[in-house]
Amino acid sequence: MTKSSQGLHTDQPPQHEICPECGSLLHIRNGKQGAFLGCSNYPECTYLRPLHEKSEIKKVLTGTSCPLCEEELVLKQGRYGLFIGCSAYPDCLHTAQLSEKTEKKEKQSEVPCPLCKKGLLIKRQSRYGKTFYACDNYPSCKYVVNDKPVNEFCPDCHWPILVERKTASALRIICPKKGCGYRSKPI
Repeated sequence: MTKSSQGLHTDQPPQHEICPECGSLLHIRNGKQGAFLGCSNYPECTYLRPLHEKSEIKKVLTGTSCPLCEEELVLKQGRYGLFIGCSAYPDCLHTAQLSEKTEKKEKQSEVPCPLCKKGLLIKRQSRYGKTFYACDNYPSCKYVVNDKPVNEFCPDCHWPILVERKTASALRIICPKKGCGYRSKPI
């Protein structure tokens, strides 16, 4: 081997792992699911495996049983956060929300939806962790605001809700309706 060919693999971790399918070296790659090891002979060999084995099960909930198959329930980490699932997954697909207590707490601070007037605006979280408030009548009503709603009428346009918005200087109550420029004095 020449010096230049020896220098090709200096970026490899000290432990060189060999692909079990074709015998080539495995390289660390990054994907949308995180880091993984992929075969250096790609695309001829498509072998890959996670860089770190991660367990999605956070805690076994002893004393609980799945309503579908009677197996124990477990607390799991998923794409959108924590949830309760059956320990017999993938044979049993039962899942449940983490807690009804947090739902009840959120319902105490709900504001009626100004668009459909049937639903309530409840606190939600996007898959990226951003908080927003949406009508619980979704998908028939798709009203959404990014700031915390306040159950007060706008003094200028009489829109049924206002929202709290934190600015660089202070907290203000503003109207979320487009075209209305109402802003309260800094609080």
